[in-house]
Amino acid sequence: MSKKGFITIERTEDIATLNLSGAWRIENLDRIEKSYKNGKNRLSGAKKIYIDVGGMESLDTGAMLFFISLREDLKKDTRVVTKNISAEFCRMFRLVKRFATSAKPAPTRSFPVILKPFEQLGKNAVSLYMDFILFMNFLGQTAAAIVHTVLHPLTFRTKETAINIYKAGVTAIPIVALSSFLVGIVIAFQSAVQLQKYGANIFIVDMVGISIPRELAPLITAIIVAGRSGSAYTAQIGVMKITEEIDAMKTMGFEIFRFIVLPRIIAMMVALPLLIFFADIVGIYGGVLVAKFQLDITAAQFLERLHTEVDVRHYLVGLFKAPFFAFIIAAVGCFRGFQVSGNTESIGRYTTMSVVNSIFLVIAMDALFSVIFTELDI
Repeated sequence: MSKKGFITIERTEDIATLNLSGAWRIENLDRIEKSYKNGKNRLSGAKKIYIDVGGMESLDTGAMLFFISLREDLKKDTRVVTKNISAEFCRMFRLVKRFATSAKPAPTRSFPVILKPFEQLGKNAVSLYMDFILFMNFLGQTAAAIVHTVLHPLTFRTKETAINIYKAGVTAIPIVALSSFLVGIVIAFQSAVQLQKYGANIFIVDMVGISIPRELAPLITAIIVAGRSGSAYTAQIGVMKITEEIDAMKTMGFEIFRFIVLPRIIAMMVALPLLIFFADIVGIYGGVLVAKFQLDITAAQFLERLHTEVDVRHYLVGLFKAPFFAFIIAAVGCFRGFQVSGNTESIGRYTTMSVVNSIFLVIAMDALFSVIFTELDI
């Protein structure tokens, strides 16, 4: 028999008995643990272990936690039976056991470095699929709001739409003008250097007159508006979600899509074609300046060839794309705004996602239109 203490161990051939005694309280845990370690070697090889708790004078939750861990440790190697259990001990055991159960360790995986990229790919695929489903739902609710507005035109928010047209269109004129002007200069200058080698100076008019209205002006303007107004839509709606304004509107019976989303989408679809038309003019003017100072082509000659050789369909193609680009920018901006939740950090995250998604979709749609118009010979 081991030295007297909180845990006394008796051993026969195949059976060991732990007799627990004394005050099992948290202030005695060091001595209890030491008592267990001193006699633990006598438990090796036992096929069955009895734990007799009848000699305990008192027991608190801290000591109960130690008892549970001791019992679990013994159960790993042999069969354990607890005897002389009082009703009070049983109640405390169940209570502490309920909250002391440790979480199962995560299963170890082989080749984690190799599998991690595939795991991340799967997570990204699931996230993309869920975003697609949510965006389709968003478009469906937007379509329902449009139908309601068409059937009830007096419910259309004219003032709110006009304000958004001003913010998305009028205030964007300076940056759109500067960007288009510089793009026109760059395209004309790079073309002029090559055309001078072959004595085909006059063809700079065709280069500028087709590329800017058909492709560059719509694309550059849409990208600028996506980074400027699309991000603003996300931030505005995100702040409204965090401050619970949207929840308050729902409580008061307002239709969120008709009051928040629809004015922004319609305003963008009105403002963007006008901005693209303005960008066409400014971009071509940049080409006129380069043609005059680099190739000695006067403005009158430039405009005359532009009128006779460049078909109006190239301008119409660029303007045809505008409403589609506008819808994508406004819809993605509002959609990401409604996804904001929790704290202000999510505003920055979803605003960034809004700009990236909008620009990607605009470029993808522009490529699709280019293929379609080329196949239709437009």
